[in-house]
Parts: sequence; C-alpha cells; structure tokens
Amino acid sequence: MDIQKELNKENNHQFNTLLSSYFTKMKGERKSEPSVQIKENLISATGGLIAMLVISVMAVTIGFPMVLGPMGASCLLVFAAHAGPFSQPRHILGGHFISTIVALSIWDIFGRTHLKIEITLAVVLFLMVVSKMLHPPAAASAIVAINTEAGWGFLLTILISAIILIAISVAYNNLFKNR
Repeated sequence: MDIQKELNKENNHQFNTLLSSYFTKMKGERKSEPSVQIKENLISATGGLIAMLVISVMAVTIGFPMVLGPMGASCLLVFAAHAGPFSQPRHILGGHFISTIVALSIWDIFGRTHLKIEITLAVVLFLMVVSKMLHPPAAASAIVAINTEAGWGFLLTILISAIILIAISVAYNNLFKNR
C-alpha cells in the first residue's frame, strides 16, 4: 500500500511539473518586453488611418463594408510589421485574391455549410503556402466571403482594397528613412 501511495505521489508530481512547464512555455521566452517606440507607433497608426479611411469610403460606396475586417488586419501588418514577409505587396494582393476566389467558388458550387467553411480555410491555407503568397488576413477574406454570402462583387472590392492598401503603404512607408 505504501508503495502504491509513493507511486501516486510521484505520478502527481510529474504531472504537476509537466503542467507547470506547459503553461510556463505559453508565456514566451522573453524576460522583458521591448521598449515602445512612440514615434514609430504613431507613424504606423497614421498610415493605417489613412489607408482605412480611403478603403472604407470606397468599400461602403460600392456596398461591401464587410471588406473592412480583413483589410484592417492587413493594415496592421503593412504599417506595424512593414518589413515582414507577410506585409509585402505580392503577399497582400495574391493572398487576398486566392482566398476570396477560392471561397466564392466553393460557396457557389457547394453552398454555405460549416464543413465547407473549414474545407475552404484548408484549401486557402494550402494554396497560399504553395504559391508563396501567405498573408494571414487574407484567410479572413475567405471566411467573410462565405459567411456574408457576399457574391462575386466582393472579389472586386477585395482586389481594389488590396491595390489601394499597397499603393498607400508603398508611398507612405517610403517617406520614412527606416521603412
């Protein structure tokens, strides 16, 4: 009986250690957060403001305001993480195009069901990786296209929005020496 109690204690201790280690890893490796660059953040926020102002006027005028969610996420990458691979023009335009056209095609052929939404996301992820045009906010374009049953006009709005975003970000980010 004592042996069994000792084994249970040891197993509980190992489990607690494993659980503690698991949650500690979720905190990340950094011991301290990097310092906040107020000027850089204001530059990024202003770029996002300008881009979203132009995109929102266009999207609402055309009748597809649901484009603002995916484009807002794209703005975050393009202005706050401007040097990252997902923020490059090819990824923005290609990612949104692939995601939206796949979603609208699947929705057109099979209709909207929960299973089709998950399949769409898997296909979009696969195609963006294979084409090397990975842009995470573009996956939201696919989900929005299906969930809102937006129709094919949504594709044009996404493409115009992506082109506007790219044009503004290239012009704006290149105004600054470190961008």
